[in-house]
Amino acid sequence: MRRTSFANWPCSIARTMDLLGDWWTPLVLREAFYGVRRFDAFQQSLGIARNTLAERLRRLVDEGLLEKQPYQSEPVRHEYLLTAKGRDFFGVLMAMNAWGDRWLAGEEGAPIVFRHERCGHQGHAEVVCSSCGEAMTAEDTRPRLGPGYPARLAERAEVRERFGE
Repeated sequence: MRRTSFANWPCSIARTMDLLGDWWTPLVLREAFYGVRRFDAFQQSLGIARNTLAERLRRLVDEGLLEKQPYQSEPVRHEYLLTAKGRDFFGVLMAMNAWGDRWLAGEEGAPIVFRHERCGHQGHAEVVCSSCGEAMTAEDTRPRLGPGYPARLAERAEVRERFGE
């Protein structure tokens, strides 16, 4: 079955999901943030099939989220390190974790908690406005067309209406 590509859609969420491809990819990235670097360690911690893991790691390297570096020469073995682009995905994982803790955690509570080393407190992700620092919620945030939205689509009445233009 051929996967539909959303890479050319004028929506960052669609393009991000096109890059992620499936539910294994964010889990591979999560493990990288937990300090996993080597193929066997990813495979063991996730219980993922080796061929599936190899494909996900290849894709993450090709897309620039991970960098493959040799750590052994005989035989050649590699470890996978987060790049700046990969480290920038941390906020996405933190937001997913915060949502899961709020809506899916059992009575025993969150399975993983995060300590903010700068202040020494346990914290969770929140989406805040980069200008005023206030929380951005669905009730008080509206999407608008950005400079990268294709002009041919922005001219459509239904698009202008959807984005309040």
